[in-house]
Amino acid sequence: MSTTPPELPRNEIPAASSLSDVPSFQTAAPPEPWRLRDLGFFIAYAIFTLVFAPLLMLLIYAIVQPMAHWKMTATAAATNPIFLVSAQALSYVMILLFIYVLVAVHYGLPFWSALKWRKMGWRRGLRLFAAGILMAFGVLGASALVPDKKPFPLEQMFNSPAAAYTVAAFAILIAPFMEELIFRGILFTFFERHAGLRFAVISTALLFAALHVPEYWGAWTHALLILVVGFVFSLTRGWTDSLVPSIILHVAYNTCLMTLLFFGTHHFRSIEAAVVR
Repeated sequence: MSTTPPELPRNEIPAASSLSDVPSFQTAAPPEPWRLRDLGFFIAYAIFTLVFAPLLMLLIYAIVQPMAHWKMTATAAATNPIFLVSAQALSYVMILLFIYVLVAVHYGLPFWSALKWRKMGWRRGLRLFAAGILMAFGVLGASALVPDKKPFPLEQMFNSPAAAYTVAAFAILIAPFMEELIFRGILFTFFERHAGLRFAVISTALLFAALHVPEYWGAWTHALLILVVGFVFSLTRGWTDSLVPSIILHVAYNTCLMTLLFFGTHHFRSIEAAVVR
């Protein structure tokens, strides 16, 4: 004996669920990139690292000194060129971490492409490297025609072969990448977005020169030439819409100057003057 379930009245039959009845779970949109507030945070953080990094290095040195039996006191180490370069390198590591968090974590953007890192062929790279070398010779020629009457603070960094090797390695391997990442990567992108390409080129060149003014204080021919060099780097960044060309120019420029100094001072054994960056 079979039984069939009673039929429900039509008005009691449950209607099929429609898509509109299903609750939607939408993820929040990522924040709009390159806001001026973030630029302010970046500048404040960069200034903070310039103060914090040397203090941290001094603390580390003071802790390690008794165990390593180093004779140099912490006070003397604070003015040692190797210490100063190490502190600058630590500052750059902290800034690089901030940039990565800002771009990749906060904005959710691909890190390299967001900073306009574009691949290029090796032939174009070689041409840019040659252009950087020519620019270095041009700067040396101009500084010879209009020499500065006073030595500049950067010369004091080359007070020993060990210090010279340290500064040269920093100038070739670290400074070009980090300075271009800061000025032609982050700052250029912010300024171009909010004030246009022309402002980005001019402002980043001026800021780049301002960073190096303490190194060339009193030697205003060198300071002016650094402004010209920075303008070339910024103009190249704006013209190519890529960060890579300015890095190649910067590496070639610094490498040429350091190589000439290396051979001109018998492998950094007889340093009388130095020109860097």
